[in-house]
Amino acid sequence: MKRRSVLASLAASAAGGRAAAQEARQLGAGRRAYGGRSPEVHATRFFGDSPTPGTGASRTPLQDTVGVITPSSLHFERHHSGVPRIEAARHELLVHGLAGRSVAFSMEDLRRLPSVSRVHFIECAGNSGREHAGNPGETAQKSHGLVSGSEWTGVRLSTLLRIAGVQGQAQWVVAEGADAARHSRSIPIAKAMDDVIVAYAQNGEPVRPEQGYPLRLVVPGWEGNVHVKWLHRLQLTAGPAMSRDEAASYTDLMPDGRAWQFSFEMDVKSVILRPSGGHALSGPGFHEISGIAWSGRGRVKRVDVSVDGGRTWQPAALQPPVLDRSLTRFTLPWAWDGRDTWIMSRATDETGDEQPTRDRIVAMRGTRPGPDGFNHYNGIKAWHVTSGGQVTHV
Repeated sequence: MKRRSVLASLAASAAGGRAAAQEARQLGAGRRAYGGRSPEVHATRFFGDSPTPGTGASRTPLQDTVGVITPSSLHFERHHSGVPRIEAARHELLVHGLAGRSVAFSMEDLRRLPSVSRVHFIECAGNSGREHAGNPGETAQKSHGLVSGSEWTGVRLSTLLRIAGVQGQAQWVVAEGADAARHSRSIPIAKAMDDVIVAYAQNGEPVRPEQGYPLRLVVPGWEGNVHVKWLHRLQLTAGPAMSRDEAASYTDLMPDGRAWQFSFEMDVKSVILRPSGGHALSGPGFHEISGIAWSGRGRVKRVDVSVDGGRTWQPAALQPPVLDRSLTRFTLPWAWDGRDTWIMSRATDETGDEQPTRDRIVAMRGTRPGPDGFNHYNGIKAWHVTSGGQVTHV
């Protein structure tokens, strides 16, 4: 660097330091009753087109997040009939059906019972469906933003069922929400007695209205629509309810025209978030590749990353702790040479399942969407990095 440039740079730094020192002498803002974020932070959920009022979804800005916990205000939404207004003081959860007795639990009753807190992801079954359709979104948010991770606190569903008593012929639990559509899903009794949580808190505060206030189910590893929000009724039954949301909407159409029902578990999946669609690299040199991986069948075991369009792969580092059925952050240092390339990630979970390519998924399931679009898509996602540093979807 020439002497004149060095002097100019030093002068600019000194001016900046004086300005910062002057600002430091000014009295700052006062206290707040409820904390807010910096005015320089603008990440928001994305609203897609909604066919009717009260329905639709808003997507998490994954490319703007770090770690594995999604801020509650950015956790994705999916509604079938809008967000009901419920007074927690008057809300009850009824357990009935093939039970020893019918029990109505108040919120106070639930808080008196032994509680558990666990970190889990929730992913909408239709997340990434645009990729299956061959019409990917421009950003990670638009294609993959129907997944989020939170700490959930509540009571084990098994605790409530044992209090009510489970008759021998009870094989399913039908969970119903208090929304206008009375969204309901059937859960096998084995799962209900295993790890399902009736959650009243998320990330250290009461569950927010759009996430199911005052109660929602958390069904670890299973598709989002089973995590019934605004939960007000649990019915023990001998068979599934075959509600609209499990007989039509959340079924997967197969190439032979048959529908795959009760496809509960979410498959192993990963996506690079930085850099990703809409980002721009400042130039050749060191960049950290970062993304998230998850599986509905357990812990993520490894994530491999390719920076040459899939010709070669190298293992990424998994940031601890790697939790069961939770988002897992992965990173890889990358020395970009400034040339056109494609970057992608491939996750493997502890059961040995490996994230497939889109071609493999299409070969198995075809390209005909089901009644509610494409569900359970978990194909490898590639991003194109141009020589100018622009990152676009493929």
